[in-house]
Amino acid sequence: MSAVIHPHGHAAHDDHHHDQPHGLRRWLMATNHKDIGSLYMWFSFTMLMVGGVNALLLRSELFQPGLQIMEPEFFNQLTTMHGLIMVFGAIMPAFVGFANWQIPLMIGASDMAFARMNNFSFWLLPVAAMLLVASYFVPGGATAAGWTLYAPLSVQMGMGMDLAIFAVHIMGASSIMGSINIIVTILNMRAPGMTLMKMPMFVWTWLITAYLLIAVMPVLAGAITMVLTDRHFGTSFFNAAGGGDPVMYQHIFWFFGHPEVYIMILPAFGIVSEIIPTFARKRLFGYSSMVYATSSIAILSFIVWAHHMFTTGMPVAGQLFFMYATMLIAVPTGVKIFNWVATMWRGSMTFETPMLFAIGFIFVFTIGGFTGVILAVAPLDIQLHDTYYVVAHFHYVLVAGSLFALFGGAYYWLPKWTGHMYSEGLGKLHFWASLITFNITFFPMHFLGLAGMPRRYADYPMQFADFNAIVTIGAFGFGLSQLIFLVAVIKCIKGGPKATDRVWENAHGLEWTVPSPAPFHTFETPPVVK
Repeated sequence: MSAVIHPHGHAAHDDHHHDQPHGLRRWLMATNHKDIGSLYMWFSFTMLMVGGVNALLLRSELFQPGLQIMEPEFFNQLTTMHGLIMVFGAIMPAFVGFANWQIPLMIGASDMAFARMNNFSFWLLPVAAMLLVASYFVPGGATAAGWTLYAPLSVQMGMGMDLAIFAVHIMGASSIMGSINIIVTILNMRAPGMTLMKMPMFVWTWLITAYLLIAVMPVLAGAITMVLTDRHFGTSFFNAAGGGDPVMYQHIFWFFGHPEVYIMILPAFGIVSEIIPTFARKRLFGYSSMVYATSSIAILSFIVWAHHMFTTGMPVAGQLFFMYATMLIAVPTGVKIFNWVATMWRGSMTFETPMLFAIGFIFVFTIGGFTGVILAVAPLDIQLHDTYYVVAHFHYVLVAGSLFALFGGAYYWLPKWTGHMYSEGLGKLHFWASLITFNITFFPMHFLGLAGMPRRYADYPMQFADFNAIVTIGAFGFGLSQLIFLVAVIKCIKGGPKATDRVWENAHGLEWTVPSPAPFHTFETPPVVK
């Protein structure tokens, strides 16, 4: 393969090398960051649909009191699988897809640092997803221990539990490899002149997220391995009959689980921090404070895990510590929200679809943040623990948080990826349909929880019937709204008005200096950042 050396000392290949691999081979053996990013996104959207079908089955059962269409055992399997699929199959891979597509373009790198490992870390995911979904069909069905897989239930489940454990192991390995790749790419492959404090916010949030992933994924692996040995190899880590402690599982799990929550929201903060300055036509307000706030959130996320465990008989001193530490996280999060609002303040804003999703994100995520502060108060949490109030809280953070930011980012960069403009009408329809049906679905859950309705129950007394009916109707509306997104994306890929290189007039950053659609190989000679 012949190559010419550019003044920068980087080899740029002759034109014949630009032939892309075609057909199945291009996708199976993909090493190009753009192809792998696309694979991640299609995979995550597929899993979003699978997890969504699980959720709609749950809601169908809860439409009325009484057992309508399924046994409580199957209801619990659906609850568990819905959580596992959405967290590990939909939200996390979507953000990794964004990282793969955008980070090399944003820092002026030609590709990710470890191209083959990148391929491997993606192809682990479909295998894990198949294992998870296959667990429905083994004797005893899928695991029904809740997505947290709490012992002692997880020690007693059937064979579906083992499949879930292996699937989570494989997905964890994929996350760790992806994170190593992202860290090495960001630290070693930035364009000349791009110092750390000149990096786009999205790159910063992913750098911090990748460190979080490497720190906590092995903790989860340890917890579920201990469950596995309790199940099959005679150990008693969590089995009280053998001297083990089921509460220890909760400590280990939540030491992973709480940073995991921030793993799913920090890249969303990054996406929103890219979109808002573009459509407010102003620079991001307080860039460095945003970087420090993101880092503070990441550090604090390690010392708040037991706020998920106020009802386990924790001593009062422990409750106080975790209560105050949790409230402390509201400070850097508040800084971020202030900065976004200050960026919009007196800007000449326009409301294209990405901006609508970003503003929708701030509005609804803030509600989720307030309910989080309420749940941080130990005496209140003891009342609200394991009720629908908690379900409402984390869906406000994860759906209106992570998912809305993902949609905003998709509309924002879609013209750069496909070379075509998406249909603004479809995008706005998708936004309003999602925002309205989302609130119809999850807002009434706050009242159900305050009234004492426990989560993960297939049946409930009559007094909760009206709100549950409303919630179910909203859920079906929300699920169907996501098909509008699918139509918008496919229409955009097939054609539409040609996108310019700088798709949005006020967009800044290296990704807007390459043609639309972004060519198969970009930045073979690194750009110099002034």
